[in-house]
Amino acid sequence: MSYNGSGTFQINTSGQPVVAGTVISSTAFNALTADLATGLSTAITKDGQTATTARIPFAAGISSTLVTDSSSTSTGSIITAGGVGVAKALYVGTTANIAGVLSTTSPNITTSITTPSTSFDLINATATTLNLGGAATTVNVGAATGTMTVANTTLAAKAITASTTLGVTGAATLSSTLNYGGVTLTNAVTGTGKMVLDTSPTLVTPALGTPSSGVLTNCTGVQYNGFKNRIINGAMVIDQRNAGASITPTNGQYSVDRWVCLASVASKYTAQQNAGAVTLPAGYIKYLGITSSSAYSVLTGDYFNIRQGIEGLNVADLAWGTASAATVTLSFWVRSSLTGTFGGGIVNGAGDRSYPYTYTISTANTWEQKTITIAGDTTGTWATTNSNWGYIQFGLGVGTTYSGTAGAWAAGNYLSATGATSVVGTNGATFYITGVQLEKGSTATSFDYRPYGTELALCQRYLPAFRYDTSNTMLPSQLQFNSTTAGRGMIAFPVPTRTTVTGATISSAAHFTCFDNTGTNTVASAMAAAVGGTNGALIDANVASGATANRNYTLGITNSAGYIYFTGAEL
Repeated sequence: MSYNGSGTFQINTSGQPVVAGTVISSTAFNALTADLATGLSTAITKDGQTATTARIPFAAGISSTLVTDSSSTSTGSIITAGGVGVAKALYVGTTANIAGVLSTTSPNITTSITTPSTSFDLINATATTLNLGGAATTVNVGAATGTMTVANTTLAAKAITASTTLGVTGAATLSSTLNYGGVTLTNAVTGTGKMVLDTSPTLVTPALGTPSSGVLTNCTGVQYNGFKNRIINGAMVIDQRNAGASITPTNGQYSVDRWVCLASVASKYTAQQNAGAVTLPAGYIKYLGITSSSAYSVLTGDYFNIRQGIEGLNVADLAWGTASAATVTLSFWVRSSLTGTFGGGIVNGAGDRSYPYTYTISTANTWEQKTITIAGDTTGTWATTNSNWGYIQFGLGVGTTYSGTAGAWAAGNYLSATGATSVVGTNGATFYITGVQLEKGSTATSFDYRPYGTELALCQRYLPAFRYDTSNTMLPSQLQFNSTTAGRGMIAFPVPTRTTVTGATISSAAHFTCFDNTGTNTVASAMAAAVGGTNGALIDANVASGATANRNYTLGITNSAGYIYFTGAEL
């Protein structure tokens, strides 16, 4: 029986009998037994005494029930001294123990790989990507306190979570999300965790917007000058002249402090602090209310508006009139019985440079906050002294002579924008405003609430005023009578005024009493400002009789309707 080298054995019939009873020759028998010996010599023995000399193909695989140690190189079920090539896929049912190198184009390991050595290399000479996971969301490296080192390549993942330390020693690119101790890094940093940077890191200053809310705590070195808002009395809380009473403005008459009412025709509207007593936006307690007194048709040269003049010293840093002119943002709360497009303007003190603007009131009788950003004027004259820098104007009905194209600087005195709604054109129409703020920059921030005393002092720079309080109001004064009827003395101002005062407005001389140190009190019969200054003013106070010559007196307001304020320091 010959072995043909392909695993097929055939009986050698050459010269052999093929019928029963035939005597087999020794030659034939020897040839048969030689073939059997050759076949057995080339077969794999059960006890493993021989080795294969060529690869053995298996049609349906090999199944083995051997149970031996799977962690040893000498006692395993299958032992090979050379490499094992896997043409398709290698499936490991439980655990694969790999002591050397696993090299293939795309290995899929469905459970785990445990390596007895200290280094486990996944290597492909041309591979640029190592995928760990698939549907898995967690890759565990070492013990809970272990480290993961990635060198000379890029580690990209949907998320990287480090429970202890994440160190990056070279250049690193974060393509998605890095989460460390509760801090998530994408395009911004949020959370309450912490991050430790290497020595002398290079930091890029972020562009910060304005948060909708938040609290600034535990900060040092923060500089805030308390004058972010260049508008004084923007919340309409100070009303020294009128004490909340309604006025029907003549042209140039003041309502609440620092806000003057303009009217080319008298008696077309009224102005009052908290007119109508409507509910205010959260955080405000006062507003300036305008009410139309008729349905007036505005003529070409008419103007009805409220405005505030700004002192040049308070806005010198804006550098308007130069190439460095700063952008400003005007913001305010407004409410009207009318809807539509309303207008206003910024005008310089000389009245030859203007920026008309518009804003829209969408819902009647509803407070709405408006924001207008204005690029600084690089031309024109804008004062940087104690004189008038310019005006912030709100139109209530402005004719075409004083209306201009919205959103652009122009040479002229434009108080409002062309086509703006006329409040005075509708009888009984209302226009309420508060929270007016003018600030440097292109973003409107929260309203600059200043202490009441601070706001009052700012107003008193332009209007030193005294009013009856809850009892006799003694003025900071010292009068000396040179006869029994005539006295003169100084009244000191609460703060220095912008410029020398030129006059005084007095409710009535009968509202004032002259007091001496003996308890003799004499009601004034006449009063007038004599000489003005910036720290105080001389005032003449006469009585009908009863004063003692060459005696000092103190002036007091003794009637609840009494007041005196000094004029000439407004812009």
